[in-house]
Amino acid sequence: MSEISRPPVAKQIPHERTVHGDTVVDPYAWLKDRDDPDTIAYLEAENAYAATATAHTKALQDEIFDEIKSRTLETDLSVPTLHHGWWYYTRTVEGSQYLINCRSRTEPTLPADPAEPIAAPADEQVMLDQNELAGDSPYFAVGTLDVSPDGRLLAYSTDYDGSEKYTLRFKDLDTGATLPDEVPGTYYGSAWSADGSVLFYSTVDEAMRPYRVWRHVLGTEAAADTVVHEETDERFFATVGLTRSEQYVLIELGSMITSEVRMLPAADPLGEFSVVEPREQGVEYSVDHTGDAFYIVHNHDALDFELVVAPAAAPGRANWRPVLPHTPGVRVTGVDAFAGHLVVSLRRDGRTELHVVPLVDGASGQGRDIEFVEPVRTVQPAANAEFDTSVFRLGYGSLTTPTSVYDYDVVTGELRLRKRQPVLGDVDLSAYESAREWATAPDGTRVPISLVKRRDTPRDGTAPCVLYGYGAYENSRDPWFSIPRLSLLDRGFVFAIAHVRGGGELGRRWYEDGKLLSKRNTFTDFVACGEHLAAGGWTSRDRLAGRGGSAGGLLIGAVANLAPTTFAALVGEVPFVDALETILDPSMPLTVVEWEEWGNPLESAEVYAYMKSYTPYENVQARDYPAILATAGLNDPRVSYHEPAKWVARLRATATGARPLVLKTEMGAGHGGPSGRYDAWRDEAFTLAFIIDATTA
Repeated sequence: MSEISRPPVAKQIPHERTVHGDTVVDPYAWLKDRDDPDTIAYLEAENAYAATATAHTKALQDEIFDEIKSRTLETDLSVPTLHHGWWYYTRTVEGSQYLINCRSRTEPTLPADPAEPIAAPADEQVMLDQNELAGDSPYFAVGTLDVSPDGRLLAYSTDYDGSEKYTLRFKDLDTGATLPDEVPGTYYGSAWSADGSVLFYSTVDEAMRPYRVWRHVLGTEAAADTVVHEETDERFFATVGLTRSEQYVLIELGSMITSEVRMLPAADPLGEFSVVEPREQGVEYSVDHTGDAFYIVHNHDALDFELVVAPAAAPGRANWRPVLPHTPGVRVTGVDAFAGHLVVSLRRDGRTELHVVPLVDGASGQGRDIEFVEPVRTVQPAANAEFDTSVFRLGYGSLTTPTSVYDYDVVTGELRLRKRQPVLGDVDLSAYESAREWATAPDGTRVPISLVKRRDTPRDGTAPCVLYGYGAYENSRDPWFSIPRLSLLDRGFVFAIAHVRGGGELGRRWYEDGKLLSKRNTFTDFVACGEHLAAGGWTSRDRLAGRGGSAGGLLIGAVANLAPTTFAALVGEVPFVDALETILDPSMPLTVVEWEEWGNPLESAEVYAYMKSYTPYENVQARDYPAILATAGLNDPRVSYHEPAKWVARLRATATGARPLVLKTEMGAGHGGPSGRYDAWRDEAFTLAFIIDATTA
């Protein structure tokens, strides 16, 4: 047997720490040091082993990649968005990894048949060819992409290693010349002044927290830029943006449970920002603008949030007047303000909804929902750059309906389909069906499950199944369509989403019941969903795989310890599996910010003990585990590569049984994995092949 076919064995160097009288010895703490040559050598050895351990699935990986590629329209055009007389859109070209950002004065024509060639308008202007910028770099991403109000300048930022630290540049769209202005180390988000002479942007601190908002005057050196806000509370992010009306620059300051917004007229970029409403612990709000008013979504004495209006000249809480009063169980998630109407995003009965409110002489009228037929689906705002318009663009999709773009006429109520994601080949979408099931958690709570399968897939326990979950930060995992998923469904799989507590699917209470000292509900909900699917004949335990990423990877790791016999395979993508150690270390990226989500184990012995009871790395035991695939990104600023690396090392040293334990690290990428679309398809094919092999062998 060659050495490469044997699983790597990580060296053990005892590292002791004591918190609240509890002493823990961590033999793999040394993996946190990415500058240690042994760390890189270990990760590379794991990658070599991953390739060997999955070599027998290589033909299947290639087959799945070819299926994804053959079903995807590689040369494609997005639905153009009108803004100040320009139509903005993106194009993809067969063989190219990245988008091409374009605009034209003439609206591009979308072909009725995907087989028809796409003809770019004669007056097309390529603003940014991301393929040219990427060059031969193994990783590339665009952060900011922001055109000045007069349409003359483009602010854009680029990242070449996945660290999410971007270099900001400016392009003259009239001449095509890149301006000498260059700002390194910027973060997401930007806002132009009304005259295009100033751009506001943000930067991060050593913990990767965006904490400073800067003012850059075009034509000056970055060294001359001015800090307009520095957020000293380490729990808060500071980001910047422009209202759709282009009348106000907004600095949004937010922790997990508290927010504050500061505003500045875009026509006065050298002025001082003022506070909309001073922060109050536990109170969150967001703002949009139209006419002489701010529309504000907030949760002050409103658990599921409500919509109010206030005069722009005096927007504080004393002047808030209700537009959509608080309704328990109906979560108001946001508002988009236009010259003549509002569109309110809601969550009701576990579904996303859009509610249109007309504005007449500055006052809100009787609202109405935009109606859809499918009960298990997702609807949300899409690109809506134009402020003075009667057309609202929305995105729609379900487990069986490809991602679609609609234009909704707010006057007539007409809903016009602009584009549906093409699915090429001999795929018959009517061959698939979706359903909603409800599992019962140990405490009696009913947990929704969305699922999809082929109509001819039997419900007799023989079908393999992938159960996906997340369950944190009030982020919902609503039903979505996926071309790669078809490769599972056509092989007889069921795909299911467990809408566990910790997400926001059923309102704010659903989130609160899955965080802090109630976090274990997230994990037991997921197990209950898996058991429900097996008991209902959708699958069986020996054919069930669990999958989740980031905080969803913590879910997967916790479930591996909590219910290893419920699943045949588990996939944790960039998994947050060393949660306790990370949250104990304020020097780690984003730790202080996270205390309001998980608790502060440094200060609270109760939180420490509770986290230690579920964190995956701490609870690895000498028992048989499901087949496990863990992924990591060496440059990941959100979940450090060392977490999955340590987890797999401890599993190798402790677990019994013969099922594979595989660690795959992207050595030149970050949290999102490979950046190019073909590379991403290869990566997904690898994961799907692992799942198929582990659940159908």
